[in-house]
Amino acid sequence: MTLDNLIGKSLERIEPDSTAIQRLLEAAQRNLKDAELTGLSNETRFDAAYKAIMQLANSSLQASGFRTLTSKPGHHQTLIQSLVKTVGIETDRMIVLDALRKQRNITDYSGDLVEDAAVTECLLQARYLLETVTVWLHSKN
Repeated sequence: MTLDNLIGKSLERIEPDSTAIQRLLEAAQRNLKDAELTGLSNETRFDAAYKAIMQLANSSLQASGFRTLTSKPGHHQTLIQSLVKTVGIETDRMIVLDALRKQRNITDYSGDLVEDAAVTECLLQARYLLETVTVWLHSKN
C-alpha cells in the first residue's frame, strides 16, 4: 500500500509548504518542552507529548505532499500509520504510537488518570520522532 492509495479516502495531495512544515516542527518542539515540565499533571504532560507526535507526523506527511482529510474520522490514526511510509519508522514503533493514541482517547473521553509509565513512553516516542523527522527532512533537502 502506498500513500497515493489513500487519496480521497483519508488523504489529499498538497504542494509542500516549507514554512508550514517549519512551523509544525517548532510547535512540536515547544510542546515537547512543555511535556518535560515535571510540575504539570501527567494528563497535561501526556497531551503535550502526544500533540508533538501528531505535529511531527503531520510535518512529515506534508513534506511528502499529503494532508489528512480531517473531515473524515481516523485522521490521527492515518498520521501515525503514514510514518512508516514517510520517515520509515519500524512497524513495531508505529504500534507503540498507536497504543499512545488509544490511551489518549481513553483519557480524553473517560477522564481516567494517566500513569507515569504512559507519560514516560509518550515523551520517549516524541523525542525519538523529533530526531527522526528532523534528520529525514534534512536528508530530503
